[in-house]
Amino acid sequence: TEFQAFCTNNQKLNPEAIFALESIEKPDEFTDAVASNLQIKLKDKQDILNTFSVPERMEKLILILVRETEILELDNEINRKVKENIEQNQKEYFLREQMKIIQEELGDKDGIGLEIKEYKERLRKAGAPDDVVEKCEQELERMQKMPYGNPEANVIRNYVGWICDLPWSASTEDRLDLSEAKKILDRDHYGLEKIKERILEYLAVKKMTGTLSGPILCLVGPPGVGKTSIARSIAESLGKNYVRISLGGVRDEAEIRGHRKTYIGAMPGRIINAMKQAKSNNPLMLFDEIDKMSSDFHGDPASAMLEVLDGEQNSKFRDHYLEVDFDLSKVLFIATANTLETVPRPLLDRMEVVELSGYTAEEKFHICKRHLLPKQLKKHGLNNKMLKVSDSAIRAVIDNYTKEAGVRSLERKMGNICRKAALKLLENEEKPEQLKVTTKNLEDFLGKRIFSTEMVSKKNEIGVVTGLAWTQVGGDTLSVEVNVMKGSGKLELTGQLGDVMQESAKAAISYIRSNAKKLGINEMFYKDMDIHIHVPEGATPKDGPSAGITIATALASALSGRRVNHEVAMTGEITLRGRVLPIGG
Repeated sequence: TEFQAFCTNNQKLNPEAIFALESIEKPDEFTDAVASNLQIKLKDKQDILNTFSVPERMEKLILILVRETEILELDNEINRKVKENIEQNQKEYFLREQMKIIQEELGDKDGIGLEIKEYKERLRKAGAPDDVVEKCEQELERMQKMPYGNPEANVIRNYVGWICDLPWSASTEDRLDLSEAKKILDRDHYGLEKIKERILEYLAVKKMTGTLSGPILCLVGPPGVGKTSIARSIAESLGKNYVRISLGGVRDEAEIRGHRKTYIGAMPGRIINAMKQAKSNNPLMLFDEIDKMSSDFHGDPASAMLEVLDGEQNSKFRDHYLEVDFDLSKVLFIATANTLETVPRPLLDRMEVVELSGYTAEEKFHICKRHLLPKQLKKHGLNNKMLKVSDSAIRAVIDNYTKEAGVRSLERKMGNICRKAALKLLENEEKPEQLKVTTKNLEDFLGKRIFSTEMVSKKNEIGVVTGLAWTQVGGDTLSVEVNVMKGSGKLELTGQLGDVMQESAKAAISYIRSNAKKLGINEMFYKDMDIHIHVPEGATPKDGPSAGITIATALASALSGRRVNHEVAMTGEITLRGRVLPIGG
């Protein structure tokens, strides 16, 4: 049986020899005859000859036959697969050659000629300029002359496809209704008066002249004040298509200008990609986080942005992939940034900066009531009938649970309240009733209060003055304390004061010394007294010159023994001559 399996897989054995072997009846003769016809190693043949016992000899031969049969089966399987692949390739080649001949006989009616005809029709509909159409037609002629299967043909297809998809002549009609624009801006955003006024000015001038290239606005302000969302509202109020490009972390110039189409996987940059998404040549394009761009060995993307944001140059913007001019002069560009410190000066020079300051507590209250709370209620499947948050509770959340310039944390806290409310409503599903959040039960929803408000002192004190400080999350009060002790004229400054603030304290002391007589202070205090100036909340670093007048007043109070009015807070840099300079924050 094993010999028959071996013979089936071995095409080299002569059928007559196989028939002759099968006619042998004696087992020992049959074993020797089969072994002699096998193409096996001499060592294996010798081993069979050396075995005198017929059963053992047959067993050894069966093992060799099983091994050889497995090798032959594997060999035959590989040969079969190779043959199939060769046949498939020959079949494809044959069919391609047939198709080429058929297309030639038909005059290329249904082949690549039809594809080229479709591209030319799309170019005509796109309204591309003559020089662009001419370049594309040259590329299509090259494609027509290429042999079938040339990879360069796909590069040309992609290139011409991009040209056809761009909005060369498609534009939207600007809505120049001032009252409607004002209504949309007021509906979506509370406050932000300066930016709303600027947009209405732009509309008014465009309505008067009819020709105004889009100014490049740069909205600068802390996170969460609505820079990105107001750009969307501006697009709606003007009737423009809106497209956003996030520049945070962009470090390659090719991301802005694209790669040359000769590279594998080349594609246009983000500007051209955004124009394709916008589907009009006059959209509002938002450059989000323009201050977060960086540069490396691939080039500086901020330098590539110079041409985009220059009103004199962007009518002929040239992307490396397209290699033709594209007009960006009708686009209204708006950029956003958290700080101007990291924006390169040439880029900043091309933009009109509009600063968005942080919201006051009153503005936050109205934003929360009008926008944030309804949005979170809807997001969590609730409504006003299920959950009621009192005005005093909203104000308590602003004062005691958030400390920020924008309203993102406030929105998150409203989300926390809604989630807790949803859980409580489902737990009491049998007795549904409206949940009310007030200042009394607010801690049940948000936990212990995080921030406390520093209270104004209830009496006039000696050597303690309230100052005003600027922080990234808005304004804050900062008390300055001065103690005077008998000693040898030492000066101690504590509270993690920066270099500028320490210099400000020294300037204040010099002013007090030079005006000691006028202020009714012992003129020799700098020899007989030790002075310790401390600004509380010592864990927080503090710097800047604006505490000068506060320190000077606290010093004068401590040295003269006169009390300071506890209802007055102050800020401003002091000079050696006693002038108080304009505040910087």
